[in-house]
Amino acid sequence: MTSHTPSSVSNTLVIIAALFVVAAGLKTAQDLVVPFLLSAFIATIAATPLFWLRNKGVNGSLSLSLVIVGMVVALILLGGLLASSTSAFAAKLPFYQERLLSLQTDLLRVLDEFNIPLDLSSIITSLSPASALTVAGSTLAKVGTILSDSLLITLTVVFILAEANSFPSKLKHVLHNPERDLPLFARFTTNMNRYIAIKTSVSIATGVVVTVILWVLGVDFPLLWGLLAMLLNFIPTIGSIIAAVPPVMLAIVQAGPGTAVAVAFSFILINMVMGNMLEPRFMGRGLGLSTLVVFLSLVLWGWLLGPIGMLLSVPLTMTAKIALEANPQTNWIAYLLGPAEPATADAATQDAANDKQPPAADP
Repeated sequence: MTSHTPSSVSNTLVIIAALFVVAAGLKTAQDLVVPFLLSAFIATIAATPLFWLRNKGVNGSLSLSLVIVGMVVALILLGGLLASSTSAFAAKLPFYQERLLSLQTDLLRVLDEFNIPLDLSSIITSLSPASALTVAGSTLAKVGTILSDSLLITLTVVFILAEANSFPSKLKHVLHNPERDLPLFARFTTNMNRYIAIKTSVSIATGVVVTVILWVLGVDFPLLWGLLAMLLNFIPTIGSIIAAVPPVMLAIVQAGPGTAVAVAFSFILINMVMGNMLEPRFMGRGLGLSTLVVFLSLVLWGWLLGPIGMLLSVPLTMTAKIALEANPQTNWIAYLLGPAEPATADAATQDAANDKQPPAADP
């Protein structure tokens, strides 16, 4: 029977206390930490075409310049599309509010005919123009904060990409046991790049399909909702659900319940095909995280760092898992974060042999 010495117990308590201190520090320094984490995420996405260009023989400075120019152009187009769609949506918001209030009035009249009392005053108050202006103001404030950090994020991405080739050699001189830790880092980098590449491709495909379907169904601003679906698809588990709410509500106001049901069914079908069939087919078990850990990391990082934390929950948890694996005193935590191990072939063979074994004859 294994006994826990006082030193091992104290080390565990110190590790747990250190985790709480780090979490409190991240929560306090959220405004400073989030831009740098977002920069690292964007740099990881941009590193794939950068290394592809360098492998094709393109000069290092030229390849970096091409990637930066492409990234800036993509961000400008994305920002312009988002700004124009948001402005157009804000202009039609009073019409949608009037239409929604009319639908509520019709619903109340139908319920009164069946003697079903229902007080919708709180809902009507929450959908008032004043509440809409408050939500719009807070949204614009968040957008302004992101724009104010855009220069810092862009510069950080450039410096990360410029130093990308020297990271392995620097780690080799910094790590205490490079023969053991460098393969872990290489595996982490491979898994991370693979995850982000597949997730980005699936998210873009999801945004395109959502845009086309909403355009066919006649829902207003299909490009806006497709862009929202693409961005929220990076958030595991609940991102696709959140992305479906605005177009479904808009379909109710604009075209009625029939179109809203069609929109909701389309989102369910897209999530089944993209999230449950295509993505697992290409990604496999490369994440190295259990489903429960993915969900809990979504909640934890979302609480610590807000929406960006939810977006980066899987990469951050994978980073923490690799760091825990490198320390013999914490590798048991990394094992708990990993996925369930499938049954071995020997166990399956033994079970089959036991099933085929005839029962013992009665004396």
